[in-house]
Amino acid sequence: MKLSRKNGLRASAIGALVVSGALVLSACGSDNNTEPTKGDGGKTSNSASSNIKCEGAKGQLLAAGSSAQKNAMDLWVKNFQAACEGVEVNYQGIGSGGGITKFNQGQVAFAGSDSALKEEEVAESQKICKGGKGVNLPMVGGPIAIGYKLEGVDNLVLDASTLAKIFDTKITKWNDPAIAKLNPGAKLPDTTIQAFHRSDESGTTQNLGKYLSTAAAADWKYDPKSKSWPAPGGQAANGSSGVATAVKDAEGSIGYFELSYATSNKISTVSINTGASAPVAATTENASKAIAAAKVKGTGNDVALSLDYATKAEGAYPLVLVTYEIACDKGNKAETLPTLKAFLNYAISEEGQKVLAEADYAPMPAEIAAKVRAIVPTLS
Repeated sequence: MKLSRKNGLRASAIGALVVSGALVLSACGSDNNTEPTKGDGGKTSNSASSNIKCEGAKGQLLAAGSSAQKNAMDLWVKNFQAACEGVEVNYQGIGSGGGITKFNQGQVAFAGSDSALKEEEVAESQKICKGGKGVNLPMVGGPIAIGYKLEGVDNLVLDASTLAKIFDTKITKWNDPAIAKLNPGAKLPDTTIQAFHRSDESGTTQNLGKYLSTAAAADWKYDPKSKSWPAPGGQAANGSSGVATAVKDAEGSIGYFELSYATSNKISTVSINTGASAPVAATTENASKAIAAAKVKGTGNDVALSLDYATKAEGAYPLVLVTYEIACDKGNKAETLPTLKAFLNYAISEEGQKVLAEADYAPMPAEIAAKVRAIVPTLS
């Protein structure tokens, strides 16, 4: 993907997915040259954030989890805090596994996870969610970019099989015949591949595993449910930001992380040969095509999704993730419930989703967003 196409792709993503209506919140969320006005809930609000409904939000809200959504969360927090005076939202991007652990220990009001709760995690959550359980609320989507650094190679194409063999250290040189076949005419060097993976438990790792085990079953034999890196070899780094930094700094490197980390670090990304008529680039628009085809597998207030990692649809980027905000449907702490609901209401609102598209994430498709918007106000 050429980074110069970024703005056009963002615009396409907005048009494709955001529910039609007035998108009135600016991405910055505040304007230092504007006099403050009163927003909903009686809190002081800058005009750029005046459409955020604070609705009794107060004090500190603690959350933790997915580092893939950290850049999106930072924007949401900035805008929400600008609108709601005296409120502090503290989100730690420690990885999906760590976030779920903290949630089920009652240390945070909600967790971010790049994969839906497992049955045993739902059962564990019932100890914290008195009279209820943890539910999956999808709010952030986007491609898992395969970033690389290889001098003289600007447009690299790989498929699921070559990716599986690279990350399983079965392919160790950039001029390997399998890579050369996918990139005719490219000047591939005889450089050793440095493959980086996550050192922490990660839903991004799990989604990559699901993709490889589905689209390259013969070459990736590891447990697709594992959030820990399962394969031998390679080099580890902490969080999406750590993997992105490692790839940026090492010639011959390759790694996986959410697209915004590639964009902000100016890292080249792989286009994937899915079997469609042309390789598919890691863009929000192409990820949106895959996410829009997802099916809801959760029941009741749970909106867990089933993604098709083996899609061959034209222009659909198959290596995607959906980040869920995990909260109690019932049994939330009374002191944090108003702030929790107000913040999540903003995140899934048209305004909050518009911010995603401007930061290289994919907004939730209209039908899915509507389901989540109906559920958040019922949290108790």
